[in-house]
Amino acid sequence: MKAEVMITDLRAGLYWKNVRLEIKETDCVHQISLFPSFRRQTFYGFGGAFTEAAARCWKRLPDALAKTLIDRYFGKDGLCYVIGRVPMGSSDFSPAHYSCIERADSAETFHTEIDDEYLIPMILAAQEAAGQPIGLLLSPWSPPAFMKTNQERNHGGKLLPEYRKQWAECMAAYASHYRKAGCDVRRMSIQNEPEAAQPWDSCLWTAQEEGEFAADFLAPALEKAGCPDIAILAWDHNKEGLFRRAEGTLAVPGSEKAVRGFGFHWYTGDHFDTLRAVHERWPKKELWFTEGCVEYGRFGRMSALYKAEMYAHDILGNLNAGICGSMDWNLLLDAEGGPNHAGNFCEAPIMLNEDGSDFILQSEYYYIGHFSRFIRPGAVCIMSSSWNSQIETVSFENPDKSRVLVALNRTDASLPVSAAETGKEEEAVCFKLPAHAIATVRITDQ
Repeated sequence: MKAEVMITDLRAGLYWKNVRLEIKETDCVHQISLFPSFRRQTFYGFGGAFTEAAARCWKRLPDALAKTLIDRYFGKDGLCYVIGRVPMGSSDFSPAHYSCIERADSAETFHTEIDDEYLIPMILAAQEAAGQPIGLLLSPWSPPAFMKTNQERNHGGKLLPEYRKQWAECMAAYASHYRKAGCDVRRMSIQNEPEAAQPWDSCLWTAQEEGEFAADFLAPALEKAGCPDIAILAWDHNKEGLFRRAEGTLAVPGSEKAVRGFGFHWYTGDHFDTLRAVHERWPKKELWFTEGCVEYGRFGRMSALYKAEMYAHDILGNLNAGICGSMDWNLLLDAEGGPNHAGNFCEAPIMLNEDGSDFILQSEYYYIGHFSRFIRPGAVCIMSSSWNSQIETVSFENPDKSRVLVALNRTDASLPVSAAETGKEEEAVCFKLPAHAIATVRITDQ
């Protein structure tokens, strides 16, 4: 058996640093056990959102730096991202509003200019860097204003019943357009944050309405457009409401077949037990983390270490609760945290500098990498248990049979760790996990 340990210790200036295994098992108090025979969900990968804001920032960079940035996310020496989320039409992270169809009397004209100029080129560059297709989730923030009760993209409103068929056909046409451009659309959510009447692009849906729309309109529209393989996700909102929404949506006749799974965000706390309950109640339904970020209004003054640990803690909890994919929010933002027409600026793992001539890697970038660089698509979550709650852990077995353990220490003490697979305790991997540091252990049989 061979093992390597990579540690990021922000306070010591260490990033993805390979450490020498010099301590003995007898020196280790904090024991971590791995159980490869106890297998959980299959995992599809990590990624981020190709928003208009991200794409516009990317286009500001000189060509060489633009390529380097893409490599930082999608290249083999970067975060190894393999999935991504794309807003259908404008979101809050757009400089201005736009829809694929702007007026009822122009319904035959389908607008994709912004996608073609900004988003699709960034996605194609990501695919080139990754050496494989990037699996995309498309998510609308609002139907066109003329289709809604309030006749605007902002402030919630609802989709008028008479436009359900046309809106479903627009969503299917969006997916078809992206596929024709060479993008790999695999999933589509019905609505971003369907219980939030935001001052920016938003639309309200009940659980029953999502179920009916998926079964009676969106699934047929995708099939008619030649995209029957695109999976439909419901909810796409904060995780504390997931269980009740899943119950309501899946109670609708036909929705059990039409809805492949559920997306969720992190803005209302951990709620890992809610995720676990949904996974146990509906084990065949996919669970996707589809959005999370450092909001400047809530976390802007927090330390870099706090933000990084917030990311790692949430990823660990989500993975242990049964998710099959994890997508961060904006891939790139300017120094202000935009562009954003709503003024709700936030942080991305990579930010432009003040004049937009270069980019800066944030602390959370390195913490994400402890998961995304080593847990590969097709990996299966296996059980791991820790001596106590001082160390948070998750473990996976990759398709190549390597085992990966991620361990997070949010305490003020350096902790001596012994990690071993059940039945192979004599081959324990021993190392010191510094205070407020994160480690990834990769174990192979060679």
